[in-house]
Amino acid sequence: MVKDHGKQIKDDAKYEALRDEGMSKEKAARIANTPDAGKKGGKAKPYEERTKKELDEKAKEIGIPGYSKMKKDELINTLRNH
Repeated sequence: MVKDHGKQIKDDAKYEALRDEGMSKEKAARIANTPDAGKKGGKAKPYEERTKKELDEKAKEIGIPGYSKMKKDELINTLRNH
């Protein structure tokens, strides 16, 4: 049975699975609360094929501070490790 994490977690089962994989509480919550997480089915373009503007929009969406001052390669690394 999946534990109810309250209103702050939208998908409790996904949150618990991510935590079991070793993700931090913050990262697991962010992914579990994303309404379209996992719906792309691996069809999203790799970060290297995206424009700087697209990467900036993604960074803004997930709340990465200072993204606008980062070079593309720094931004890709930050997005992958956030």
